[in-house]
Amino acid sequence: MFSDVLPGGCAAGVLEGPKRILVVDDEVHLREILKYHLENAGYRVTLAEGGQEALDKVRRDPPDLVLLDLMMPLVDGNEVCRQLRADFWTSHIPVIMITAKCELEDRLEGLGDGANDYITKPFATAEILARVRNALEWSCSQRQANPLTGLPGNLAIARGIESRLRCGGVFAFVYADLDSFKAFNDHYGYSRGDSAITLTARVLTSVVKEFGNSEDFVGHIGGDDFVVLTTVDLVDKLTTEIVRRFDAEVRSLFAPADLDRGYLEVGNRQGGVARVPLLAITLAVVTDENGPVEHVAQVSDIASELKCFGKRQEGSVVVRERRGGWSPEIATPVEEAVHQT
Repeated sequence: MFSDVLPGGCAAGVLEGPKRILVVDDEVHLREILKYHLENAGYRVTLAEGGQEALDKVRRDPPDLVLLDLMMPLVDGNEVCRQLRADFWTSHIPVIMITAKCELEDRLEGLGDGANDYITKPFATAEILARVRNALEWSCSQRQANPLTGLPGNLAIARGIESRLRCGGVFAFVYADLDSFKAFNDHYGYSRGDSAITLTARVLTSVVKEFGNSEDFVGHIGGDDFVVLTTVDLVDKLTTEIVRRFDAEVRSLFAPADLDRGYLEVGNRQGGVARVPLLAITLAVVTDENGPVEHVAQVSDIASELKCFGKRQEGSVVVRERRGGWSPEIATPVEEAVHQT
């Protein structure tokens, strides 16, 4: 069904080449040394001397991997990592942190901000190359297909969007994200969290299969984030049905007492108990029917803004983008209401 946009050339243990690496360090000597050894190993290398320059380059032309110095003025490595992970389109680029700090607390902070690996200075060239290759192979396998859902990953999603932009036809991009997922995961455990992810994947794929086009596409960005590519004429029907089925089927994952209350009781850091809403789904819809979408990053930016708005609403919600203004469309299994903003 989705063969037109499935990724290729990324088989296990085989890397598409040459891979692109962004080296970020405020020391020019170290940047040039890393560039020399990485290029000799067959990689394409670009350089950035600071955190903000690195963020600008990644957003303009995402690399396959970032080698990132921790200690930099103004915008340090941890902040760069946090911002990359906060943007769904850069959130899965592997990051290897380079640092002179060897304390466990410092390494844990970087890993907590989203770094995939750590290298401490001074380092051996062979270690750098081995860790880079391992990170790229891991990333390649993750982007080809998500191991939990089996759905195509980021590479396929990007290709799907790019192919539609090249064709020039009107299309709809749906970004699906679960609300209150972390609290649900903490409350019920990772196994039940995985069940929520697979349930979401099943709902999305079954709805698209039943009501979509043969060329429609469902991808899994990672975690509780998914993408649906469809046509403008079907997107309202698909999103309405996705919300209806999700809200109906997700009830099976909750204990009866939590369903009766209508919220989870979760312990907080102050030793008290917080009330957290039950799992819901936010669908952010981007189309080019009222104006051209020119590149993948534009789709990402619009979807991220819509998603942030949708997650502030109560319950499952569809947020529909309209160029020159957009409105949230709140959907439940029983009724729909449109709120203009």
